[in-house]
Amino acid sequence: MALPRLTIDGEWFRDKDGCARILRGVNLGGDCKMPYTPNGHTNLPTDFSDHRTVSFIGRPFPLAEAEEHFERLKAWGFNCLRLLTTWEAVEHAGPRQYDEAYLDYFAEICRRAAHFGLYVFVDFHQDVWSRMTGGDGAPGWTFEAVGLDFTKFHAAGAANVMQYKYDFARGGRQEDRYPTMTWSQNYRYPANGLMWTFFFAGRAFCPDFRIDGVNVQDYLQDHYIGAMEAVARRVRDLPNVIGFDSLNEPGSGYVGKTLSYRHLAKSELDRSNPRPGLAWSVLDGFAVARGLTRDIPNLAIDRKVMRVVPVGDERVNPDGVSIWLKGAECPFERAGAYRLKAGDIEALDEDFFRRRDGRAVSMEKDFMGPFFRRVAERVRAVNADWLLFAELDPGEGFAHGFPADTPERTVNASHWYDIVTLGTKQFNFPTWVNPYSGRVLEGAEAIEEAYTKQLAFIKENAKTLNANTGAPTLIGEFGIPFDLDQAAAYKAWAAGDHGTKPWEKHVIALDLMYNALDKLLISSTHWNYTASNRNDQAVGDGWNQEDLSIYSIDQRSSPNDINSGGRALEGFVRPYARMVGGRPLKMKFKRETGAFRFVYEAAGEGDAEIFVPRLQYPNGFTVEVEGGSVIRDERNQSIHVKADLPGKVGVSIARL
Repeated sequence: MALPRLTIDGEWFRDKDGCARILRGVNLGGDCKMPYTPNGHTNLPTDFSDHRTVSFIGRPFPLAEAEEHFERLKAWGFNCLRLLTTWEAVEHAGPRQYDEAYLDYFAEICRRAAHFGLYVFVDFHQDVWSRMTGGDGAPGWTFEAVGLDFTKFHAAGAANVMQYKYDFARGGRQEDRYPTMTWSQNYRYPANGLMWTFFFAGRAFCPDFRIDGVNVQDYLQDHYIGAMEAVARRVRDLPNVIGFDSLNEPGSGYVGKTLSYRHLAKSELDRSNPRPGLAWSVLDGFAVARGLTRDIPNLAIDRKVMRVVPVGDERVNPDGVSIWLKGAECPFERAGAYRLKAGDIEALDEDFFRRRDGRAVSMEKDFMGPFFRRVAERVRAVNADWLLFAELDPGEGFAHGFPADTPERTVNASHWYDIVTLGTKQFNFPTWVNPYSGRVLEGAEAIEEAYTKQLAFIKENAKTLNANTGAPTLIGEFGIPFDLDQAAAYKAWAAGDHGTKPWEKHVIALDLMYNALDKLLISSTHWNYTASNRNDQAVGDGWNQEDLSIYSIDQRSSPNDINSGGRALEGFVRPYARMVGGRPLKMKFKRETGAFRFVYEAAGEGDAEIFVPRLQYPNGFTVEVEGGSVIRDERNQSIHVKADLPGKVGVSIARL
């Protein structure tokens, strides 16, 4: 039976029968950022010279393995996939040269997902622009198009790339050479600064910079959205495909920045807490890109005071390497932002990226809003029913919210992480300390309350969407590293402890996150499920030493057990209401006791479907319904509730 199409009604997803749907899903998968042929995992060396001939067929897994993985995701209660692809996967060979075999493969993955009750929204993923700039996403030829030589990025210090910094002979995690999460600092480096500014704001800041007769912004966006359209045409008739993500975690480039400002502490120009890494100014980026040497302040966490503080300067580009191709010139110099003078660089207009035509520039209003509209118009020309899953710059967009003219039928698909746990690979329970703000929390309730407040702030941003009628919030990414505390759980596993004790911290952290999601009744897609994940600190999810996969092939010790390979299952395999004939009011699960409570306002017959996993109720469960009756569906690990009359219905489940 085909899954019914979903639409939007205020803060809810609803199907054709008017039932609210809560989507609990997973990102599939973390290694989709990297080519399958040749294996592109970042713990393997490459100079990216084969970027035009790579293939992503086999990410997230070969078709022969699809049934096993989809069956597992279904058994764990997921009903939705944020299915990753990349611009590079589709258009790596060159402009308008689409990988038709990959498109066939991707469409087949979507088609097979439907057989397991999985909705799909397509995520055109990127992190810090591309593989060549320390992440994933855009094809290598985009640099050639704008006049940049990516083979010079490392030598110039214009990008922080694991493959150039990692000692492959040594192996293992290498905090001394490539510290945890430092890939994200690339947003501040010049290769990213230039590309994101071209992509979103080329018409505003370098209007005369043209490629094949069109402005650089239109050129890049047209190719990006063209690749999205190529995928859209392949999946247009699949009812389980409900829409497209606009662009994963987009960067703002230099938009809104003062040329000479370095963010060392909170200030009037930037009220955010400073983050570890180099405190690049825009002018530093232009200078390094042009081949000048710069001494840039470096920030780090001082563990004694639990603050981010300057720890000295770092010399960047000491060999004076330019990243511009021979004959290319910087369009921002030509436009009057700065000039080179006597071997140095001079700002000509400090507010070049802050003001245009006498008014302050807004990244959200001036650039993200039009981009959202372009994406929505183009994919909806293929299928008018599709939803737009919109994301702002995760570092800055939350403060301003979505632009007022965001297209109709848009979902708030923002991301949320416990940034302390993510960045330190430690979950300091029961005392949680934030080194960015100095905040200290004690105990599970305090941490859960903090998570709930942060997620509530994100949910609040959805109220202005869809002409102020509101929108569903689906947290597109959240999760935890599984290699906490120097991979203590993996070491215990290798030593023969295959029980739950090594995963206790992971379970608690995930439980608190899902409790917050339940309290706010919002949908989510967990980051992530990686079929190739290994219990190896050099490999993990296959990308930049990250290891957030809820599954690892190294832990799949019992092929006949659907749960084998899962990590900390008790933290995320839990009861929740999947379908509600009416309006959900309250949902709460107490993992320690198995007590689950769901209350909703029934409309009409008021049917509801609740996932009740055997993993949480190994000896069975009791269920009581106030204002209705219940039918058990043991095969599908669920119960179906039917309201006696329109009105409030309460469902209580208890562990035997």
